[in-house]
Amino acid sequence: MFMLIGIVIIIVLLLILLFAGKKDNYPDNNAFNTLKDELNKYQGNLTGRLETMVLQANQVAENINSLKTELQEKLDLKLTQLLSEARQSKVIDELRSDLNQRLSLLTQTINDQLMGTSQQLRETIQKRLGEIQESNDKKLEEMRRTVDEKLHATLEERLGEKFKLVSEHLDKVHIGLGEMKILAEGVGDLKKVFTNVKTRGTWGEVQLGSLLDQVLTQEQYQKNVITVPGSSDPVEFAIKLPGSDKDSQVWLPIDAKFPIEDYQRLVDAVDQGEMDKAEQYGKQLERRVKEEAKTIRQKYIHVPDTTDFAILFLPTEGLYAEVLRRPGLVDSIQNEYRISVAGPTTLMAILNSLQMGFRTLAIEQRSAEIWKTLGAIKSEFLKFGDVIEATRKKLDQATKQFDEVDRRTRVLKRTLRDVEELPFAEVPLLDNPEETDD
Repeated sequence: MFMLIGIVIIIVLLLILLFAGKKDNYPDNNAFNTLKDELNKYQGNLTGRLETMVLQANQVAENINSLKTELQEKLDLKLTQLLSEARQSKVIDELRSDLNQRLSLLTQTINDQLMGTSQQLRETIQKRLGEIQESNDKKLEEMRRTVDEKLHATLEERLGEKFKLVSEHLDKVHIGLGEMKILAEGVGDLKKVFTNVKTRGTWGEVQLGSLLDQVLTQEQYQKNVITVPGSSDPVEFAIKLPGSDKDSQVWLPIDAKFPIEDYQRLVDAVDQGEMDKAEQYGKQLERRVKEEAKTIRQKYIHVPDTTDFAILFLPTEGLYAEVLRRPGLVDSIQNEYRISVAGPTTLMAILNSLQMGFRTLAIEQRSAEIWKTLGAIKSEFLKFGDVIEATRKKLDQATKQFDEVDRRTRVLKRTLRDVEELPFAEVPLLDNPEETDD
């Protein structure tokens, strides 16, 4: 619309300019005519456009009127709805007011009822709580009595068990004290044995006898043997060894010595670090052992009734180890007096060696009997071979007979196989000869 107005204004201005120019330049009619024609042409075009724009404007106006009508209808409908909603809102307000009044009345009624009910409920609860408290007190009292009874019984039982255990332990302690007393008495007796020369010698003799009894038989050794003819000093033990003749024998003297005093003084000095005294007591022990070896040599060795050496038995490994530790002592005793020193372990090894020798000698002595027995076994074995050969021949013969039986069995099987090929219907004819004749 504004564009159209602008175009009209431009055209009017052009016309004014043309008329003004016509007055000033009148002779130039051709240009004026040309311009006039163009203006007429442009005016025609403009008129057409104006008509078109008028039509479009009318159409737009119609559309606006239609839209206006539609909007008016919608506004009326909306206003109607709003009026209806307003009326409903009023009804709702009235309902709300009524509901508020009713709710207030109901609240007041409920509060009144709750006040009465709460009072009754409070009284009921207090009464019930009193009953529950009374019942709980009774149950707690019963539980307390039950717990006291069980606790008392448990305590009595536990205390009884504890007292019983204490009594048992006390009994064991008394028994242990008795055993310790017995052990102390035994230690005292053992101390007396070790301090008494005679009993100490007896203890060494008992230990020596026990070792001999463990390895040798009663026929292989003897106790308290006089090995030197005409002497009245018997050796504690002597082992029987075979002599040069078949019926002769040679004694191997074994005597137990236990110089505990010298050894104990030496041990105490070493424990206390007194090396001078230890050296002194060591030399005393050497002299004592040499004296004992010399005594054994003089009293118990007599060739050819005995071996040319004897054994000096020391009952403890500690004493034996100390004697071995003394430089040259054992070699000196063996070379000068032909005496071998042995502790418990060493003597056991010597006795085992002698036992093996006895067994070897017994085998040699009974070798003739062994050969005779082996000859008899050989003869019996040859006879056994003949019996085996005869048995083998009989078995071969029986095998041949079984082969013959097997061959005949195969022949019979072939014959029976031919018989089995006959039809089954003909079998009854064989059982009834009369029917066959018919």
